[in-house]
Amino acid sequence: MPRLHTHTYATTVTWTGNLGTGTSGYRDYRRDHDITTAGRPPIPGSSDPTFRGDPTRWNPEQLLLAALSQCHMLAYLHLCADHGIVVTDYVDHATGTMTTDHTGNGHFTEAVLHPRVTVADPDTTDTATALHDQAHHLCFIANSVNFPVHHQPTTTADPPADTPDHP
Repeated sequence: MPRLHTHTYATTVTWTGNLGTGTSGYRDYRRDHDITTAGRPPIPGSSDPTFRGDPTRWNPEQLLLAALSQCHMLAYLHLCADHGIVVTDYVDHATGTMTTDHTGNGHFTEAVLHPRVTVADPDTTDTATALHDQAHHLCFIANSVNFPVHHQPTTTADPPADTPDHP
């Protein structure tokens, strides 16, 4: 029987939005907080501006989407390295959809990753694109959410500078 490995993570969320009267009223406090873990710089957090949050700070919905995108990218780069595909650039403009009902309760209904990948060898673009399916199944975060995570990748090739295409 294969041995399972358990990974444990710890973060600290510290509310920094007390304006002096705590949560004495809905408009009497800020939603600001800091997300920290040992040895890392803090991440400034707040709620979505719709819920009286600070738009200059990261909200939980953005962080969830970023975690999905980041996890997919890391799994994908691993697979490309294993398959001998040289990735020279990777950018993902991920989107997520959340719905709320009349009571304010809500949930994500989907996330769509839009990775734009550049590979060094034009002959590897098809395999590079196909590896997104496998990366999706390897992504720990995508495997942990209860909504669909789709991916719509674009793969292009950028031959090295010493080829006839790049004088």
